[in-house]
Amino acid sequence: MPKAKIELPDGTVITIEGTQEEVTELLAYYQAKSPQKTKQTPPPNAEKTKTDPDESSVNYTQIINLVKNVDEAEEIERYILDRTSQVDRSLLPLYIVHQYLDNSLSLSSGDISKITTDLGIPISVANASRTLSGTASRYVIGDKVRKKGRTIKYKLSRRGVKYLKSVISGSSDEN
Repeated sequence: MPKAKIELPDGTVITIEGTQEEVTELLAYYQAKSPQKTKQTPPPNAEKTKTDPDESSVNYTQIINLVKNVDEAEEIERYILDRTSQVDRSLLPLYIVHQYLDNSLSLSSGDISKITTDLGIPISVANASRTLSGTASRYVIGDKVRKKGRTIKYKLSRRGVKYLKSVISGSSDEN
């Protein structure tokens, strides 16, 4: 719900909560009277939606097209997409980024969820996160220490690359 704080010339502070239209209407009324004292507070989740300017955005379409069109596409479909291993499915986008995009991107569990959903093998964000922090943790490298509510970007480790190559080749050793 939108919020705004207004400080009147006499020092009175008014906090407004309501629909976007109500807040806008009241702000317009008080701005006409004292525009220099009006400020709108950012929504509580505003900090979470900010992204690093250095962080390159993920091109989901490019990753999905690579999965479908690389030389090993048939093996990927046969040994990962057609099977039910959530670990393998969660690691697949990281493998594609590592092998075909020069490991230039880190992916969050949300990114992995979107990619797998577009590939027709949906994994929810919660399941992708749980898998990457649990069963698949030995195959990935996170950019931060895990903490509730914090987005972690993952890359595939050397061990993860070796594991996924063995899965794609059909010899699925776990070590």
